[in-house]
Amino acid sequence: MKKSLGIYVHIPFCVSKCRYCDFCSFSGKGSSDIKEYTDELCRRIETAEWGGDYEVDTVYFGGGTPSLMGAREVERVLSSLGSRFSVSKNAELTLECNPATADRQYFADILSLGVNRLSMGLQSAVDTELSSLGRIHTAADFAKTFNDARAAGFENISGDLMYGIPDQNTDTLLYSARFLADLSPEHISAYGLTVEDGTYFARHKDELSLADGDGQYEMYMLLSEYLASRSYEKYEISNFARHGKVSRHNLRYWSCGEYLGFGVAAHSYFGERRFGNSRDLSAFLSGKDITEESVFIDADEQRREYVMLGLRLSVGVDALEYRSRFGKELPIDTPTVKKYVNAGLMRIDGTRLCFTDRGFFVSNAVISEILELI
Repeated sequence: MKKSLGIYVHIPFCVSKCRYCDFCSFSGKGSSDIKEYTDELCRRIETAEWGGDYEVDTVYFGGGTPSLMGAREVERVLSSLGSRFSVSKNAELTLECNPATADRQYFADILSLGVNRLSMGLQSAVDTELSSLGRIHTAADFAKTFNDARAAGFENISGDLMYGIPDQNTDTLLYSARFLADLSPEHISAYGLTVEDGTYFARHKDELSLADGDGQYEMYMLLSEYLASRSYEKYEISNFARHGKVSRHNLRYWSCGEYLGFGVAAHSYFGERRFGNSRDLSAFLSGKDITEESVFIDADEQRREYVMLGLRLSVGVDALEYRSRFGKELPIDTPTVKKYVNAGLMRIDGTRLCFTDRGFFVSNAVISEILELI
């Protein structure tokens, strides 16, 4: 059997930049800019040096706002992928979509091309909160876009929520969670706001009314409990899904699976190397090499990444699988791990080491300490 491979395609265009966003995106671009970008993107896909002997089983269009691409551009990218790679008939093909950037006909068109999963950014169902985030849509816009996708035939849709955003409280967060759950998406991603350097929020941080650490913890626990009551199982720190609807593409990242990224700011993990592209759109369009970093992942770093990423999952990491993969013992029976188990932040489930819901919220600090034992 061929080894499996994921493909990430970055589409760096937005109607406008959200105030919290530090992703690579450019606003104010038109259809001609998107076409020019697609031309170069397809050229690079068709001349890719790696992955020809793999089977692609996940493709993810991220951004930016990929739904600003016309169906014709989506078709061209998928055609280029199909000409260069062996794409599984059962591949998960996801496209990110912002509300008010697509309608029922668009969804019907891309569904006919093979796109079978959508990821939609709601963030909040409170319009004043959406405005503070710099979003271009209302809650009603999201509901209409979601229902258009359903009417077009999409049966696998994910919705995004944010907590800890300016002036949000537990009541408005619960309202937003209920609003989204009532639409019944198959998957929900819920992220705590982080004020990133270079963003509007970073420049105006002193003016923002943000929840402190305790406030964010309360919101996270409330959201986790509420989504569980609506049959959404937490399978990763920030991701919840109904049965059988986890994001296969994102699971690849957390399981240290191989993937190739195309486009500006896209990253790859392939052949024991991690490499990423710069954000230089002009260099990309002119056909220049935009590889910004390339790092060999040696055996020790592979073990550390396996534990670091695996502990993001609700199932955690398995000591037997770790031994089989690396020929070493996972340090479960240690004072450090016992300390966190006794504190209710971690649990040992058979041969698996996992975080509890409480532990997930402080997982970064805990993981750092555990990695010192690896």
